[in-house]
Amino acid sequence: MEEESKKVGLPVLLVLTGLGIASLFVWLFAELAEEVLENEMKSFDNSIINFFEAIETSTLDIIYIGITELGSVWFLTTLSVLIILLLWFKAKDKWGILFFVIAVAGSGLLTWLLKQFYERGRPSINEDIDAIGFSFPSGHSMGSLVFYGFLAYLIARSSQKRAVKYLSLTVLGLLIILIGTSRIYLGAHFPSDVLAGFIAGTVWLLLCLLALEWVQWQSNSPVRPVHALRKFLIRIYKKGKQKVKS
Repeated sequence: MEEESKKVGLPVLLVLTGLGIASLFVWLFAELAEEVLENEMKSFDNSIINFFEAIETSTLDIIYIGITELGSVWFLTTLSVLIILLLWFKAKDKWGILFFVIAVAGSGLLTWLLKQFYERGRPSINEDIDAIGFSFPSGHSMGSLVFYGFLAYLIARSSQKRAVKYLSLTVLGLLIILIGTSRIYLGAHFPSDVLAGFIAGTVWLLLCLLALEWVQWQSNSPVRPVHALRKFLIRIYKKGKQKVKS
C-alpha cells in the first residue's frame, strides 16, 4: 500500500494542481465576460487600440496580415493534418493523436458556442482577414493557444535536446502572443476578446493535457489509478484524523 501511494501521489498532485489552475482561469474568464457584458472594459480596450493605431505603418500591416494567417482555420487545419501524420507514422502515439484532435476540434466548437452566447459585435468586419461573425472571445487567439500550446507540450515531452526545446517553446510562446496582437492591430477584435481567447484556450488546453496524461499513466502504470487513488485518499484522510486526535 505504501508503494502504491508513492506511485499515485505525484500524478494525483499534478492532476489536482492542473484542475486548480483551470478553475482559476474559468473564474478569470467569467469575471472578464461579466465586465464585457457590463461595458466596463471600454477604457482598457481603447487604450490598447490607441497604442496600436499610433504605431501603424504599411510595413507593419503586411507583417501582421502574415502573422494573423498563422492562426487562421485553414492554416491550423493543414498543420494539424501534418502533425497527426507525424504522430501516427513516427511516434506511434495513438493517445496523443486522439487528444490532439479533441483539443483542436473542441477549441473550435467551444469558441463558436461562446461567441453565440455572448454575441459581441466586432470593431470592424473584414472578410479578407477572417473577421466575420461575433467577436468574443477571439477564435484566432483561443485556437492558436490550444494548437501551438499542444505542439509545445509534444516538443517538451520529446527526446529533443534541451536547447532545442527551450528555443521551440520560446518561439511558440511568442507566436501565440503575436497572433493575438495581430487581431487587435488589424481591427478584427477588441483587446478583451483576445484576452478572453487566451484564458478560455488555457482552460481547454489544460483539461485536454491532464486527460491525456491520466490516460497515458493508466495505460503504462502497473498500478490501477482509480483503485490506487482511493487508497491514497483514504490514507491521507486517516493521517489527518490521527493529527487531529493528537
